[in-house]
Amino acid sequence: MKEENHKPYRVTMDVESKNKDTVGVANKTLQSSSSPPEPESNFDHYQQMLKQTPKMVIIFVMLALSMLVIYHSSIVLPFYGSHMSPTIASNYHANSLSRILKDATMSNNTVIITSLNDAWAEPQSMFDLLLKSFRIGNQTERFLKHLVVVNVDQKAYARCLKLHPHCYHLNTNGSDFSGQADFMTVDYLKIVWRKIDFLGKVLDLGYSFVFTDADIMWFRDPFSQFDNADLQTACDNFNGNPFDWRNLPNTGFTYVKSNQKTIQLYKFWYKSRMSYPGLHDQDVFNRIKFHPFVLNIGLVIRFLDTSYFGGFCEPSQDLNKVCTMHANCCVGLENKVHDLGVMLDDWRKYIKSLVNQTTTSQYKESWTVPQLCRGSLRRPRPHPRPRALKKKVGQGSKS
Repeated sequence: MKEENHKPYRVTMDVESKNKDTVGVANKTLQSSSSPPEPESNFDHYQQMLKQTPKMVIIFVMLALSMLVIYHSSIVLPFYGSHMSPTIASNYHANSLSRILKDATMSNNTVIITSLNDAWAEPQSMFDLLLKSFRIGNQTERFLKHLVVVNVDQKAYARCLKLHPHCYHLNTNGSDFSGQADFMTVDYLKIVWRKIDFLGKVLDLGYSFVFTDADIMWFRDPFSQFDNADLQTACDNFNGNPFDWRNLPNTGFTYVKSNQKTIQLYKFWYKSRMSYPGLHDQDVFNRIKFHPFVLNIGLVIRFLDTSYFGGFCEPSQDLNKVCTMHANCCVGLENKVHDLGVMLDDWRKYIKSLVNQTTTSQYKESWTVPQLCRGSLRRPRPHPRPRALKKKVGQGSKS
């Protein structure tokens, strides 16, 4: 009975199982018939991708070009006052400056440095006169390959690149120094203090330098007159003793050796601008040279004789000895350009006389300048010019 009672149950289970299998197969068949075959589905998918490919390529190209523009902008922008991360901009500038200094250096790691803004870099202005003096001086043209020109604005930098191999665009943190910067104006003070900070960095990189204002004409090799002092500077007035710190220095022409003493001096000098607000770099230097900090670092300063390194404040009278002449004690770019042009003519006459000289007698003539610069410090300054003409005034330094 037990066996017979179980048989119907087993049959029932088998039938139900078969029915389920049949229903499952039927469902699968229905499902497969209601959807497209797999290969056809893939084919349509590929067709759809192919239709979208041009759009995808265009999008990809646009993204690639955008990234390229951003990349190049990251290189150029530090020179033009961008809002890039200060760290990135600083690193790029350091690398660029290092390359320029390396290309321009002499065998003893010394470079010659000058600075320009747009007004001083314009044709027939200060930069042209400076380059001309190097070319007509007595064996001074060879120094041009060691001259680094620091430009404080875009226009000066662009013109420098046309005329000279070693040009550096100084990051001025967004300030525009292309226009008027008359003596002791806010822009003038910003420029001179930015210069001191920059020169300190050059020393920190291990390079000694001769800094020369662009209104200083080179006529002979100045290195023949230098000695082993840490810092050697020209003077507005020289009292005859090169180691007397009471001399009145003119820091528009300085020879500075890179060592720990001079690096400390330039850092202290730059910081001291905060202690003497409203004073320019030269006046502050004259104040701090007796400061205990400067005295304690053991700095050796030598003041250069105006017989060799003269200027309009105290001219070098003997053209047979002069190395450089400075348009100091003069205000106004037009006055400086005129008188320096006359000075170069005086030098040409001197050189011509040497070529035509038939005796061993010394050349007796001297400079016929200053002319327009004479008394310019006492003359009233002109009224402010229209904005379009302001750049003609230039850096306007008396120093």
